[in-house]
Amino acid sequence: MTETSGVSRRGLLGAVAGVTAATAIPAAPAWAADDQRPGALSHPKLDKYDRQIVSGLSSDRALRHLQVLSEDIGPRIGGTSSEKRAADYIADQLDRFGYRTKLEPFPVADKFLAQIEDVRDILPNDLCWQAGAAAGGKLDVTVEGPVRDVGPATAPVWPADVAGSIVIADDTAAARPALVAEAAARGAVGVILLPADLVFPRRASAFAPAGLTDAPIPVIGVAQVQKRLLREALAVVTSLPLRISTKAHRGLTSNNVIGERRGRSGANGPIVMVSGHYDSVIGAPGANDDGSGTVLTMEIARVMSKLNTNATLRFALWGSEEQGLIGSRYHVAQLPQDQRDRYKAVFQNDMVATSWDPAVTYWILSFTGLANTATDAVRASGQRLGYDPQMVGPVLRGSSDHQSFQEVGIASANFSWRGEISPAHLEPPYHSPEDTIVKNVSLERLQVSMELIGTAAYATARL
Repeated sequence: MTETSGVSRRGLLGAVAGVTAATAIPAAPAWAADDQRPGALSHPKLDKYDRQIVSGLSSDRALRHLQVLSEDIGPRIGGTSSEKRAADYIADQLDRFGYRTKLEPFPVADKFLAQIEDVRDILPNDLCWQAGAAAGGKLDVTVEGPVRDVGPATAPVWPADVAGSIVIADDTAAARPALVAEAAARGAVGVILLPADLVFPRRASAFAPAGLTDAPIPVIGVAQVQKRLLREALAVVTSLPLRISTKAHRGLTSNNVIGERRGRSGANGPIVMVSGHYDSVIGAPGANDDGSGTVLTMEIARVMSKLNTNATLRFALWGSEEQGLIGSRYHVAQLPQDQRDRYKAVFQNDMVATSWDPAVTYWILSFTGLANTATDAVRASGQRLGYDPQMVGPVLRGSSDHQSFQEVGIASANFSWRGEISPAHLEPPYHSPEDTIVKNVSLERLQVSMELIGTAAYATARL
């Protein structure tokens, strides 16, 4: 039975098979339970319980969920209708697996979004063209015009034919109001602000420009990759007409999705949780961040629904993580102390499938930097699966939903594939329009991540 707080989600998204299948996808791994995994230094030494998990997990099934989230729905900005569509889809799947599922609503801030459309179909269409809109610009409008590049906002070079055009400029916050005012005065119908390039492997994300008041035209902020593609197109065509639309999303509610199945120990017994966050940032389809952690959680939930455990199982997908862990902090704040005391471990999964070659290290991240039940269980699973040499940690790091639990003393950790030098070395598509299945997902890494967390969670919940 499902508890909901709003409109029925039934029928919102049908079976996963409805997703477009034309997109090229990464190859699914095909190893047997006792085969040595790619990158592992030894063959696994699995017990019979590990085999129950490993034999049931399917990266193909997880991929189909990921296609729904990142391709059919796309960017899932906290509190918007796209995030709600994802929440409904996830809850429906957990229902199907037999969990008692609920949506846990909470308020979030207004969002201001934009969409770029290429009138001549010149720009690449294999990445997202969502952007952020300035709250102080014209909202809920659509404008169209040829692009005019005026260079840096601090010293723009204005062409004679600005009237009726969409101006693009290298953004500087201090110069933003004057640039927009001048563009409007010259008759521009919109302004696209371009971010400064970040140092590799970082790339700037799309953004909602601040610091404007009652600008008479829409003003939007794009990502670094969108900036590059716009300028590359302008270098080879005589005209690049675009259509940009802005929309204000106000009075928003985001949701956590939580599925539960009571264990043998009963209503007051221990709890083991597997979790991820299902929202994404502006302009990012969020295939790896954190579509990968979301589908890992869903696939482990499917497999464990058939297994007997002593502990109560909870599978949680957090809303609005990207706005500051809002969903998980809301959830933890609602937990009375006797509920908090029941948690044995929370296994949080954030960015567990990147295809970026340098991301060869599986990081165990603890907000306190100390080991706990969750870190120990995954370490032990890594040893049984032959992956211990690739694992580093626990290392002190927050910035994902494990932090919300560790702040109140609940054993938790975050698990993620990242660069070998530091957990700060995230893949270039991170928070980018290029965070897509094709550009940023490895089904091999996803499968290994599912095996590590699935066997660890089962070992923790079984006894």
